[in-house]
Amino acid sequence: MKKRILITGSNGLLGQKLVQLLVKQADIDLIATAKGPNRLASTTGYTYVSLDITQEKEVMEVFQQYQPDVLIHTAAMTNVDTCEIDPDGCELLNVTAVRYLITACEAHDTFMCHLSTDFIFDGADGPYDEEATPHPISIYGESKLAAEKLLQASSIRWAIARTVLVFGIVQDMSRTNIILWVKKSLEEGKSIQVVTDQFRTPTLAEDLAIGCWLIAQKEAEGIFNISGSDFLTPYEMAIKTANFFQLPVELINKADSSTFQQAAKRPPRTGFILDKAKKILGYQPRSFDEGIAIVAEQIRA
Repeated sequence: MKKRILITGSNGLLGQKLVQLLVKQADIDLIATAKGPNRLASTTGYTYVSLDITQEKEVMEVFQQYQPDVLIHTAAMTNVDTCEIDPDGCELLNVTAVRYLITACEAHDTFMCHLSTDFIFDGADGPYDEEATPHPISIYGESKLAAEKLLQASSIRWAIARTVLVFGIVQDMSRTNIILWVKKSLEEGKSIQVVTDQFRTPTLAEDLAIGCWLIAQKEAEGIFNISGSDFLTPYEMAIKTANFFQLPVELINKADSSTFQQAAKRPPRTGFILDKAKKILGYQPRSFDEGIAIVAEQIRA
């Protein structure tokens, strides 16, 4: 019997990496869903369904039709400042939609792997393990914690995959990330300001997709930290990127968070301890340097 996996947010960065990974697995029947038309380059090896997860009726109909064994829920409003400016939209996509998905999972005995974030923490004393007490300082963080609580209070079988600062590229992505931004800016001879007072464990999108697949394969229940293992500031990430592409590091200037006018507060020091995911799932993330090399290879391709 093939395991039927349904993905939400398949047009996003993680969603696309998941589709690329799962179509290679012989024992998977893959249903990719996102709002609007399919943006993936290849259309073979899976079924695409347009799905607006904020519409309960649509959610129930898609689950009724496809009866997935596993749901990997990646769709969310992830722009932290947009969430701050549009709290209602954030609540709808990040909390209400999760409630609909949980109801659908209950009806069809579907295991749910839900993506969450380091932004559920205040960043006072990272890196964090799975047992750390959440304390969000932004509307985005609050919404993601609210969704986690819905899962924990539900009767379904669930996993929460928490991650940190995901980077990577796909063919049609308009959204940038730290590697692409640093590379482009320095190539254009622009000087950039990068913060030294935030700490993260940046995550290669491919590694996050593998982490989700390991959870889905085992239907491993509970909370798992799925991130990179290198504890870095954005400034250090920028320097590593410049060095890799042999671009002028002198264009990179140190800054602190107070330099930037942003709608949402950022937790200063997050990052994750990965012992649980390594032990239970066999998760092994690549280093940030390896991640840069993989992204560089994809840019060339």
